[in-house]
Amino acid sequence: MFAYNRSIGERSFDWLNALLMIGLCVITLYPFYNIVITSFNDPTDAARGGITLWPRQFSIDNYKMVFQDEGIIRAFIVTIARTVIGTATAVLFTAAFAYGVSKNELMGRKTFLLMAIFTMYFSGGIIPYYLLVAKYLSLKGSFLAYIIPNLFNVFNAIIMLTFFKGLPKEIEESAKIDGANELRIFWQLVLPVSKPVLATVALYNAVFHWNSWYDAMLFGSEKLVTLQQILMQIISSNSNVSLAASNLGLGSVTAASLKLATMVITTVPIVLTYPFVQKYFVQGVMIGSVKG
Repeated sequence: MFAYNRSIGERSFDWLNALLMIGLCVITLYPFYNIVITSFNDPTDAARGGITLWPRQFSIDNYKMVFQDEGIIRAFIVTIARTVIGTATAVLFTAAFAYGVSKNELMGRKTFLLMAIFTMYFSGGIIPYYLLVAKYLSLKGSFLAYIIPNLFNVFNAIIMLTFFKGLPKEIEESAKIDGANELRIFWQLVLPVSKPVLATVALYNAVFHWNSWYDAMLFGSEKLVTLQQILMQIISSNSNVSLAASNLGLGSVTAASLKLATMVITTVPIVLTYPFVQKYFVQGVMIGSVKG
């Protein structure tokens, strides 16, 4: 990159770009880093401000408060279950639809595609959606309210559709000669070679389910509160934080410090997931968007 056989102007431009990217990384990452180190600082001391590079008075009282709250632990379990089950079912359902409509010989293929694409531009609105899920599907207060309405996403289906249309037809033809049906071809041949696009769509769905709180507010119950819903409640109402902290022997915990600890807990798991799918992510997006 910084070869010495290049002109001074070219090398200066490269250094300027490198410094600019480093600056952007610092600007992007530092706010989150500051939240992390402040959450590990003594809450009373943190209220003074001035914490920049590391905790001034290290303390884990904020996290003790969080993990000693049974409601937060239950919400954490519900959120994990929702993310895992919701992602797996949504990826499988969307992949099945995309694989089907990728076949030109499918009867009514264009109709199915038009019906799906129509929903990208028009929707019934929040009230019809609520009535559909809560009244007609009777999912209010059920864990399935998090899963069934989110099984299908048109954008993800288009990415998968484009990817499947780019697969070599010889794979399916050789399998059909050996007597394999469409279900077996899809399950044993197509899905294994579609890891890039599956990982991409899985990441999209996992982030959605992990961050979702609005549908939990609409259709959830006391036992189905999600972690993000807890965070929203903490942000919007701080009246009971001091009392709860005092009852747990953590009198120094404040509403602000509890917010920071909860934000870290809700953010870190999904951030740590990305490195495991990164090698598939870029490839899946590019193949799914360019081919066809």
